[in-house]
Amino acid sequence: MPEATRTDLYEVTMAMAYLDHGLTGEATFSLFVRSLPPERGFLVAAGLESVLDMLERYHVDAHDAAVLAHALHRPAGDLAALRGTRFTGSVRAIPEGRIALANEPLLEVTAPLPQAQLVESMVLNRMSHQTAVASKAARCVIAAAGRPVVDFSLRRTHGAEAADQAARLGSLVGFAATSNVEAAHRYDLPATGTMAHSFIEAFEDERTAFRAFAASHPGPLTFLVDTYDTGSGTRHAADVLKETGRAAGAAIRLDSGDLGDLAVRARGILDGAGLPQVAIVASGGLDEYAIDTLVSRGAPIDTYAVGTKVGVSADAPYLDTAYKLVAYRGRPTMKLSTGKTTLPGPHQSWRRPGYADLTGTLGESAPPGGEPLLETVMRDGRRTGPRPSQAAAHRRFARDFAMLPAAARRVRSPDAPGTRLSPSLASLIDQVRERLIAQERDGHPPGGR
Repeated sequence: MPEATRTDLYEVTMAMAYLDHGLTGEATFSLFVRSLPPERGFLVAAGLESVLDMLERYHVDAHDAAVLAHALHRPAGDLAALRGTRFTGSVRAIPEGRIALANEPLLEVTAPLPQAQLVESMVLNRMSHQTAVASKAARCVIAAAGRPVVDFSLRRTHGAEAADQAARLGSLVGFAATSNVEAAHRYDLPATGTMAHSFIEAFEDERTAFRAFAASHPGPLTFLVDTYDTGSGTRHAADVLKETGRAAGAAIRLDSGDLGDLAVRARGILDGAGLPQVAIVASGGLDEYAIDTLVSRGAPIDTYAVGTKVGVSADAPYLDTAYKLVAYRGRPTMKLSTGKTTLPGPHQSWRRPGYADLTGTLGESAPPGGEPLLETVMRDGRRTGPRPSQAAAHRRFARDFAMLPAAARRVRSPDAPGTRLSPSLASLIDQVRERLIAQERDGHPPGGR
């Protein structure tokens, strides 16, 4: 994997300047989300495992150095100091699946300054995208109120890797299955699927299409019934299920129109045909808002299949994430920029009852009833333990979610809990701010981005 060249050009130029000026001491960068997107009451931490994979693989070889030199319009020899660079640092992070809040660190990297800077973009890329999608998927599970949710996002996510991640992240927060075969295989997830309208259209009539599908498909059947007319499609599906004796475990899928009204009509047709056991699956532009509306209307839908809007986190396609230097050679650093002030020094956050989270300085005593959120997951460039299973990540999510205040769970206009600062961290902020202002006043401005 070309991890070393998947970087932002400024990271390379800064790393070279650090090396030129001997700035190779230990640095700590903190990754956090400044504020939650609208309608979000919480985040689900995700992306950590792929970050650790990337850091373990990270290596600048001769080819990488040549690519970087070409981008800088410099001779390859100028980048000789980067050749052989590997990530040798440590990582503390909130484990995948745990619920996180704004302004508390999701991850902190401590490494020689050039290393920690070079991996910035790829750490942000992985954490930002996956946390956004996991958080969106979790809201669909909330909206479904116990009904199964499945992933149908493969066709419209922003690339195949993003599709695989969406399937994995859905499973992490409780999705029942995915239609993505590769993701199902890679992450040991249940695979599910139905048929496309093209299958129906390829046959002379709908009944013939359903019969052909039943003859070729040994598993439980799901017929797509709205290619032409949902009412007649449901009746044709009912006829074929009865004549083939395949009603057990079967379903019909609705993919367009007023899904709530159509589900009521389809349920009546199926029940009238003596098929109350046949389930109804709904798909077609669904996300947590649409699911919440259908559930609140009492729509007789048994399973929700979500795709595009969840796979790309359509209403909140990005997070306001930041990866900022908070310490260098033991010296706490911070930004004073208006609206973008950062917290100095390495941190720890503690979860207290009621999600009264507290963020403080690393090494200070835990508050009463506080559970530390960040764990050391990498040391000397290697994981500190085996890769956690998907099941373990899901258990973490389920545990945290069970304790989340009801006001933060709402799909529409939830109230987001917030982290508070410990007295120790508040004092450190004042000290560092005063030092930086004094340096600026005396004509010795601090460096750093």
